[in-house]
Amino acid sequence: MIDVCCAIIVKEAKILAVQRGPESSHPWQWEFPGGKIHFDENEEQCIVREIEEELSVEVDVLERLQSIEFNYGTKQIRLIPFVCQIISGEIRLTEHKAQKWFCLEEWEKINWSGADYELILKNQENLKRILKENL
Repeated sequence: MIDVCCAIIVKEAKILAVQRGPESSHPWQWEFPGGKIHFDENEEQCIVREIEEELSVEVDVLERLQSIEFNYGTKQIRLIPFVCQIISGEIRLTEHKAQKWFCLEEWEKINWSGADYELILKNQENLKRILKENL
């Protein structure tokens, strides 16, 4: 089982999604940015580092949501989500091909990677609450 942290970045009642490239393990699918935990860091340190590396911004972690376990067949991951907000910088993609801000009502129209889709399903009520607080 691979532990992976992801950031659900919120801004003005919208959430950020990023699109994987054609050579990735899930080509052209959308996901929440993040990555694997290094042996010398905790979960929150991981997500702050990953977002700085992938999006070139600094985030503040607001809350941890419920994680999910997902089996892709070739690998099994535990996806650990953190609700974050950008506190400095402008988004500059370093690993992904595209970005979009979406309203929660639109999430099912997006071609998500399997784990991220399941993560939204599990945390839908919490996401509704969080987005209402971020109007």
